[in-house]
Amino acid sequence: MNASRAVILFWSALIVGLLIVEFAEITRVFTLPIASAVADPYTLLFALVFTTILALVGAIFIGIYFSARVLRAEGFTPFEEEMLRMRAEVGEIKANLARLAPASPPEGPGVPPKEGRP
Repeated sequence: MNASRAVILFWSALIVGLLIVEFAEITRVFTLPIASAVADPYTLLFALVFTTILALVGAIFIGIYFSARVLRAEGFTPFEEEMLRMRAEVGEIKANLARLAPASPPEGPGVPPKEGRP
């Protein structure tokens, strides 16, 4: 099972679980003490902060997932495209240097000069 299928199954199970809890609340199978949570300011503050943190973390993960999917579908990422352009430029520079290099092989240190001077 690949990662995207596992993610889809996880989110589907989570949504189904939340729907079951909501249905149980509506039909009075069980009830949460909402009145006591609203009456106590510390409980309300804790619930708001906790929900906000979970929402932010979830939004970050969903954003990472969607951006990875969008960039993967296009082929190369902008960074990879820049690296490919840089590689092409380096190849052009090497070709220009090879064209500008002298045609004769360089003389080694042990070979005397051609003019006859030591």
